Amino acid sequence: MSCPGPYAPDRWRGTPLRRKLFAAVFAIAAVTGLTAACGTSSDSNTLKIGTEGTYSPFSYQGSDGKLTGYDIEVAQAVGNKLGKKVEFTQTPWDSIFAGLESKRFDLIANQVTINPDRQAKYALSQPYTTSEGEILTRADDHSINTLSDLRGKTCAQSSTSNWSKVASDAGCKIEAVEGFVQEVQLLKQGRVDAMVNDSLAVGQYTKQTGDTSVRVAGQTGDTSKQAFAARKDEGKLVGEINTALDQLRADGTLATISKKYFGTDVSK
Repeated sequence: MSCPGPYAPDRWRGTPLRRKLFAAVFAIAAVTGLTAACGTSSDSNTLKIGTEGTYSPFSYQGSDGKLTGYDIEVAQAVGNKLGKKVEFTQTPWDSIFAGLESKRFDLIANQVTINPDRQAKYALSQPYTTSEGEILTRADDHSINTLSDLRGKTCAQSSTSNWSKVASDAGCKIEAVEGFVQEVQLLKQGRVDAMVNDSLAVGQYTKQTGDTSVRVAGQTGDTSKQAFAARKDEGKLVGEINTALDQLRADGTLATISKKYFGTDVSK
């Protein structure tokens, strides 16, 4: 769409009636903001963030119904450093990158594991979490103790997650689910043999529920680092976020948030 210049096209000139019609149309366009298509910009004072809201202790609904968690508080702290209001959009993990690409939000804050594929496709911040991969099975199943034992088994995983790839690469057939809660449900129901996930999420689940029907069968041997993810053309934003993370690390804020949720500093 091109912007109207100071003069109307020749076809509008001529009779007084046509001149009046043109004046009316132009006035309506100005009032309704149609001419704003020439220079519309989003609210630069708001940082829009996509997150699951179902992945405790990183992003979940608190007892008061409000969104909370480690990633939520870190994102809010980053927003404060940038002088921006933070606005969250809850999105299932398997569609969260599509939401980023379609510009529903500017950033993903949901334990995005840094890997070569994501580094090639997205602009990733410096890591703000470091964790290990763990294999979870039913407590009475002792056939799985290492990653190699997953070959020929079935694992419940979020299909686009890093842990799904770890399980798949080990030879486990993937039963796709939306998130951690569904993974555990399928495992306890005997519909799958195992699940692979973040040690911090597994530890928090065990601590909160006291569930003894599942057990940590072993470690994957993978150390993963998690970051914020933005679109490739948002290098400036990621640079600002990295500066904010450096400041939050230096002033002890990241350590404080980390210890609140995990009892130790996982932000290093």
